Amino acid sequence: MKKSELRDAIIRHLRDELSRQTTAATMARDEAISEESRAESKWDTHSQEAAYLAEGQAKLATEIGAGIELYSALPLPDFDAAATIALGAVIELEETATRRRSWYFLGPRAGGAQLQCGGREILVVTPQSPLGRQLLGRRLGDAVTTPHRESKPQTIVSVA
Repeated sequence: MKKSELRDAIIRHLRDELSRQTTAATMARDEAISEESRAESKWDTHSQEAAYLAEGQAKLATEIGAGIELYSALPLPDFDAAATIALGAVIELEETATRRRSWYFLGPRAGGAQLQCGGREILVVTPQSPLGRQLLGRRLGDAVTTPHRESKPQTIVSVA
């Protein structure tokens, strides 16, 4: 799997999300300024609520746009067997008991995004996530505990 293809998939995912958020923010803004949303009494807050929603969605769209910029400029270093895990790493973990393997990409944003790339399902994690914090600075052969796997120990079997 080429990391550049993975980065492109993440950027596509973020662009899709940006489009959805922009559309939602526009719809909420239109609802807020619509004549039909005009307050009928001092307790009618429909247009104000729509305005708050539009503002929140616009902020989220701005954050997604910043994520696209970060990924567009993200270096994709190669990691050798002695390297410590950092941003841009693709990490393969193996569950000790079942030998089940899973793949993760350590990125600056878009944590939680699940993408198909190179025939594998890859989960994006950020350094702020519990797993991301554990992976940063670790090396091949180190053990981590993934929170979403019922706290079962896993071993880092590859870093690319």
